[in-house]
Amino acid sequence: MAEYEIATFAAGCFWGVEAAFADVAGVISTRVGYTGGTADNPTYEEVCTGRTGHAEAVEVIYDPALVTFDHLLIRFWSLHDPTTKDRQGPDIGSQYRSAIFTHSEEQQKKATASRERMDRSGRFSRPIVTEILPASHFWPAEEYHQQYFRKHGHSCGIGF
Repeated sequence: MAEYEIATFAAGCFWGVEAAFADVAGVISTRVGYTGGTADNPTYEEVCTGRTGHAEAVEVIYDPALVTFDHLLIRFWSLHDPTTKDRQGPDIGSQYRSAIFTHSEEQQKKATASRERMDRSGRFSRPIVTEILPASHFWPAEEYHQQYFRKHGHSCGIGF
């Protein structure tokens, strides 16, 4: 897997975020889970309380020869409202926050520059509140959450 890279994004309900990234050419795989919190091996029910500090997130394995991290960032910004703190649509709580969890200094620099460009672009009427943090342990969500839309044929309000 040395030729592949990892990107981790949180942008609200992870089902829609995963579906949006899974369809990007060059993305090898996606999985939903929890990151950015303090509890080890959290369950969905625990994360939903907001007490673990975790965000619902999507881990994206991609081939940088086919898709760049910058392209994934563009997709990320198009999926959600990055100006709402701890909320996406009807989903409220810190687990639904907007965040980019970076896996390298290069990703951190690109994510920060991208956020600054988006903030200056005028696309959003409020300031962007997206967190950019070093990636921490990623806890895969329960199997029934993985590829949820593909399994069940549903969609949600993620803007893609």
